Amino acid sequence: MFYYVLKYVVLGPLLRLAFRPRIEGLEHIPEEGAAIIAGNHLSFSDHFLMPAILKRRITFLAKAEYFTGPGIKGKLTAAFFHSIGQIPVDRSGKEAGQAAIREGLGVLSRNELLGIYPEGTRSHDGRLYKGKVGVAVMAVKAGVPVIPCAMVGTFEIQPPGQKVPKVKRVTIRFGEPLDFSRYAGLEDQKAAIRAVTDEIMYAILGLSGQEYVDEYAVKAKASQAEEPKKFPRRPH
Repeated sequence: MFYYVLKYVVLGPLLRLAFRPRIEGLEHIPEEGAAIIAGNHLSFSDHFLMPAILKRRITFLAKAEYFTGPGIKGKLTAAFFHSIGQIPVDRSGKEAGQAAIREGLGVLSRNELLGIYPEGTRSHDGRLYKGKVGVAVMAVKAGVPVIPCAMVGTFEIQPPGQKVPKVKRVTIRFGEPLDFSRYAGLEDQKAAIRAVTDEIMYAILGLSGQEYVDEYAVKAKASQAEEPKKFPRRPH
């Protein structure tokens, strides 16, 4: 109930008024049945803008940190994410990926829309990074279509570290559904799942026009953070 109050009465109208999103390809979202919407992830605002413009409810797998913050702010944030139906996923440890897949398959088994960011984290520099294979495993195992999505302009309104987004128009593009039924039964084959993942990322790239980096975002972010330590600036 609270989800629909936020979407249609409180947050949704405010977001549409502030950011006036251009929406392209909305006809590609199925009116019923399970499907995965896989998108690039440029901003914290992505969590709210896409659900605000969709007619159907969508459930995202959200990082567990959103639900475990300290103090009053942490409790309010956790309550908010729970209220809009987001599912916490622990991204640490060997079982993290399997836990996310189980949760995602549960959403799809209820014939709902599942939202996922294959990069696994927000882009720290606006580029599109290599996708993790969890989205492919779920698509093949559940036998559902994947709708690629591109958020355009959200990095500019709220890059990582900026708490309050700028009021500026954004674009949300949805591509034609991708059918991976030809890979049925191959969800345990690494080569097949990598091929599915790469096809999804290529479709997102075509919609977003970003520069692509064939490296995982988390690894790239860590490498860039290490650069100042390896090559410290010399004093003048």
